[in-house]
Amino acid sequence: MPTLGLHKDFLREFAQLEKKVRTKVADAFDKFEHSSATGQHLEKLSHGRDPRLKTIRIDRFYRGVVLAPDGGDSFLLLKVLPHDDAIDWALKHRASVNTATEGIELRNDIALEQLGPGLAKVGADGTARPLFGHVSDADLTRLGIDAQILPIARRLDTEDMLDALRPILPEHQYDVLFGLAVGMSADEVWREIVQTQLAAGLESAADAAGAGAPQDDLAAAMSRAQDRIALVSGPAELMDLLERPFDAWRIFLHPSQHRIAYRPSYNGPARVTGGPGTGKTVVALHRAAHLAAALPDDAPDDAILLTTFTRDLAAELRRSLHLLVTDPEQRRRIRVVNIDALASEVLRGDRNTDRLSILTDQRDVTARWGRIARRLELDRTAAFLDQEWRHVILAQGIGTAEEYLKASRAGRGTALGPLKRAQVWRAVTAFTEELRSTDTWTFHQVCDEAARILDRRSAGGEPRLFRHVLVDEAQDLHPGQWRLLRAATEIGRPDDLFLAGDPHQRIYGNKVSLRSMGISVTGRSHRLRINYRSTHEIVAWSAALLTGEAVDDMDGGDDRLSDYRSAFHGSRPVLSGHPTKAGELDALVRQIRTWTDDSAVPAEEVGVAVRFVQFGKDIAAALVRAGIPATVLGSSSVPAAGVRIGTMHRLKGLEFRCVAVAGVSEGTVPMRNALTPAEVDAQQHQEDLLGELSLLFVACTRAREALHVSWHGEASPFLAPAAAGG
Repeated sequence: MPTLGLHKDFLREFAQLEKKVRTKVADAFDKFEHSSATGQHLEKLSHGRDPRLKTIRIDRFYRGVVLAPDGGDSFLLLKVLPHDDAIDWALKHRASVNTATEGIELRNDIALEQLGPGLAKVGADGTARPLFGHVSDADLTRLGIDAQILPIARRLDTEDMLDALRPILPEHQYDVLFGLAVGMSADEVWREIVQTQLAAGLESAADAAGAGAPQDDLAAAMSRAQDRIALVSGPAELMDLLERPFDAWRIFLHPSQHRIAYRPSYNGPARVTGGPGTGKTVVALHRAAHLAAALPDDAPDDAILLTTFTRDLAAELRRSLHLLVTDPEQRRRIRVVNIDALASEVLRGDRNTDRLSILTDQRDVTARWGRIARRLELDRTAAFLDQEWRHVILAQGIGTAEEYLKASRAGRGTALGPLKRAQVWRAVTAFTEELRSTDTWTFHQVCDEAARILDRRSAGGEPRLFRHVLVDEAQDLHPGQWRLLRAATEIGRPDDLFLAGDPHQRIYGNKVSLRSMGISVTGRSHRLRINYRSTHEIVAWSAALLTGEAVDDMDGGDDRLSDYRSAFHGSRPVLSGHPTKAGELDALVRQIRTWTDDSAVPAEEVGVAVRFVQFGKDIAAALVRAGIPATVLGSSSVPAAGVRIGTMHRLKGLEFRCVAVAGVSEGTVPMRNALTPAEVDAQQHQEDLLGELSLLFVACTRAREALHVSWHGEASPFLAPAAAGG
C-alpha cells in the first residue's frame, strides 16, 4: 500500500474548499491508496521544473498536485486547486532537500529566478545597510541557506523585504533568515531552529525505517520533515486528518515545540511563553500526553493536573486532550479542571459538605466594600479597597495588622502611611467578618484555605494530590492560586510544574513574580515566536495595539512582540465605524452573512467578541432575525448551533476562522467602570488601562483568517495606533 504524505499547508487550504470538493478529494485519494498501480492515476507534466510533480484528477474543475518519487510508494499531496491553477503551480515549483536539516522543502523556481535582477536594481545605489551584513557566508551555508537563496539574502536590507519574499522562499530557509533578522546570533539560530528540526527529523526517519517504511531519497526527506508533513498509511488516517483540518496541531509540531513538549524530563519547573497562536497550549497538551505515557503502569488515575483560570478554558482543554490522547488508560491519568473548581473541591472535602456559598459577582463585592467605606467614613473608594485587599493583603498572605504595616506595596501608586494603613485594615477586618458571619467565601479565600489544607495534610504524611501540574494561561493566576498549585504537588522533584502563558494576554490584573512564589524557571524557560493561528495581517495589526507598552515577563524581565510573526498571509483586518448602534448591527449582520454565505464558513466557525454581554444578546437577536443562527456563550452548558458570541473574557483561549470584535467604542473599550480614576491612584489607572488594552488584543487574536472591528459613535482611543498603521 502506498504511503501518502499531507503537507500541513494543504490541510488549511482544504478546510476552505467547498464541502462537495472536500468530499471528492477524500474519494480520489481513497481510490489512490487502494490502487495496485498508484502511478496510473497521476499525470505527468511537460516542461515542468520538477518531473516528480504530477497532478491527479479530483473532478472536472479541480486537480491535486502530488510530489511522486521516481520509484517506490511514497507520495506527497501539496495542493488542490482549479485545473489551470494546479497545472501552473506544478510547472513553477520544485522539491529539494535542505542542506542542513535534510528535510524536504518546496521552492518557486520561476519566481526566485525572476527575483534576482529586481533586487539588484533595488540595491544598486549601495546606500542601504545589508540586513545580513553581520553574518558570514559560511554561517548562512551552515544554517541551510543554499546557493540559490544566498545571493538573494545578500541583497535584502529590511525586514519588510524579507517578509514580502516569504511566499516564495523555502520555508526552513525563511525561518533561518527571520531569526537572524530579529537579532538572533548564528549559534542561537542553529540551536533553536536548525538543530531542533534536524534532531526531530532524524528521530522521525529512524522511526520510519524501523517500521519498515520505504527509504528512497524522497521518502527519507519526507520522514525528516514531520513538522510540515504527516504520513498516512491508510484511509482511516487520511479521513481523520481531512475531517478535522484545524486540529492539525495533533500531528504537526514545529521542532521548537516538539523539543519543549517531549524533552524526557526537566529537573524543576519549566515554562513556555509566546504570543497568541504560537502553540503554548498545544505544547502543554503534548507535554501532558508525554508525562502520562511515561508514568509507571501502577500510577493512579488523575496523577497529572492540567489546569487553567476559567471553566470555559478548562472545557476546551478537556476537548483537545480527548483528541490528542486516544489511549483511555493514559487519558485517565490526566485531570483537567480549572483552578477555582479544584480549590472548592478541596475545601468542600475538608468541611464535609457538597456546597459552598461563594461570592462570584464582582458587583456584589464592590457594593460591600462601598457600604463598609461609608460606614467607617473612609476617604477610599470601593475599588481601591478591593484592589488593596486582593493585590497586597491576599497576594502576600497577610493575616494581621502588624504584617500589613510592614508589607511592601510595590506596584500600588498611592502611598499609605501607618494611619492610612490602619484605616484600610479596619475595612478589611469588617469585610472578612461580614463574609464569615454568613459563611460566605470569595474564590481568593477558597484558594488560600485549600492551600493550607493541602499543606496540613502533607505535614501529616499524606501524599500530594498530583505528581505533575501543568498550567495554561499562567499569566492570569493570583498568588493565592500559585500557593494552591505549590501545595498540590511536591515542589523540587523533576517535572513538578510546567507553565504556559503570555504576559501580553494578562487580563485579570494579577501580576506575579514567579521567583517570589519560590518557583525558579532559570535555564528551563522557552519562548515561541511563530503564530500558527492568525494571518500575518491580523498578527501585525493586533500587535500594533500594544506598541510601546512594556510588559513584565513574570520573572524579572520584559516581554516583547518585536520578533513575533505569523506562518501565513491573508486579508487585512477591516475597521468599520457607524453613527448609531443600529447601523453597526446592520453592518455586522451583512459581514457575517458574507462570511457564512459567500465564503462558505460554517456559522460555528464565526466568533463575535463584545465587551459586555447585553450587546452580545442584541447582536444575537439581530442575527436570528436575519435568519443566521447564533448563540451567546455561557447562556447554556452546551452552546447551540450558530455563530458564537461572547464577552472578550469568555472568548479567551478560543479561536475561529472569522472574528468580529464589536462595540469598540469610546467609553466601552476601555470600560469606564473598569478603570481606577487617575486622581485616586495614577499607577493603578495605568495598570487598568493596560489590562483593558490587553483584553482587546486577546479578542482580535482569536481570528484565524478574517478580522472585522466595528464601533458606533466615537471609536475607542485604543484603535488609533493600529488604525494609523493601516
